[in-house]
Amino acid sequence: MELEKLRKILLNKKATTEELPFGPDALVFKVIGKIFAIVAWQKSPLSISLKCEPNHAMALRTMFPAVKPGYHLNKEHWNTVTLDGSLPDEEILEMINHSYDQVVNGLKKADRIKLENVK
Repeated sequence: MELEKLRKILLNKKATTEELPFGPDALVFKVIGKIFAIVAWQKSPLSISLKCEPNHAMALRTMFPAVKPGYHLNKEHWNTVTLDGSLPDEEILEMINHSYDQVVNGLKKADRIKLENVK
């Protein structure tokens, strides 16, 4: 998956922002101020770190060699996925959706209500 396609998918998620809080090498995507994706956009191949339910994270690591414990992140809750072409785009999209949902479900009730009202 190419960077611009990946960015478009991430930015199409409701109330998502793109930031560079860790420097120019990591594109950080947040929903209501909470990180759900980090893209190492200058790596070749690209890699993306995504939040994941712990049991599901372990299962994905077992199923796909391109999925590793989160790089510089809580390895129980984050996976880093190398976008080397070994995973179908649909699988990557599912992982992105899961990460976004994990973060949204963890938001305070007031923030979830705020998100519902975003157009």
